[in-house]
Amino acid sequence: MISLSDARAVQALLRRHGFHFSKAMGQNFIIDDTVCPRMAQQCGADRQMGVLEVGPGIGVLTHELSAVAQKVVAVELDKRLLPVLKETLADCENVTVHNGDILKIDVRELIEKEFPDMDVVVCANLPYYITSPIIMKLLEEHLPIRALTVMVQKEAAERICAEPGSRACGAVSAAVRYYAVPEILFDVGRESFLPAPNVDSAVIRLNIPEKPLYAVRDEKQFFRTVQAAFAQRRKTVVNSVSATLGIPKAELAEKMEAAGLSPQARAEQLTMDELVRLADLLGQA
Repeated sequence: MISLSDARAVQALLRRHGFHFSKAMGQNFIIDDTVCPRMAQQCGADRQMGVLEVGPGIGVLTHELSAVAQKVVAVELDKRLLPVLKETLADCENVTVHNGDILKIDVRELIEKEFPDMDVVVCANLPYYITSPIIMKLLEEHLPIRALTVMVQKEAAERICAEPGSRACGAVSAAVRYYAVPEILFDVGRESFLPAPNVDSAVIRLNIPEKPLYAVRDEKQFFRTVQAAFAQRRKTVVNSVSATLGIPKAELAEKMEAAGLSPQARAEQLTMDELVRLADLLGQA
């Protein structure tokens, strides 16, 4: 078994399989031997649980996950990596690799088929360019998963985990908070990857509760409201929502004031409870 933390050994492995990195797919493989063990240990899996991995690359994280979980199912988009994974994961009998696009496959069906009667968590090193779409797909589909532990660009990690009511909060922060309780676990330097990206990364975990965190009258209305409120974040909620959804400013300001919300507030100043209240208010309107 070659050392997947040895850059030269990894390059030789890839050359042997005729593999070349794809910028379009955002391929950066982990070569730091301290990162993946930490991710595997902190993702919440144990020997009675299943792990769904997105984008295993050359299998560095997959190896660590196979040591802590009962079963690992890895979904890899790039067909060129399948023979590489067959070699690097040859000694991992509890790992199954699926070739497919996580954004297009029926993840619920995959989980039900591969992990019967098992609690499931997601653990992955996500490509920077599709971080939010993957996270939101896994959350929006209300899948039977307990947590998502993912490595993302550090800036994205800070945005995703930002507390509503803080300046760093954006639409994605509020959307994630609706479904889960996020936390940043640890930072990962750019030198931990091959090839090295131009930015640092961070590992975050989104803990998904058994029951919804917030009671909204209309989930779709909540997300429309969040998008509208943050669409013009330098403006007040009244101005941004009015411009986006076409609600008269005076009418909106009056309704917000009656609901105990400040018409002068910007979206980043609203707590989750206030965003929920605003969504319910607009739903009634």
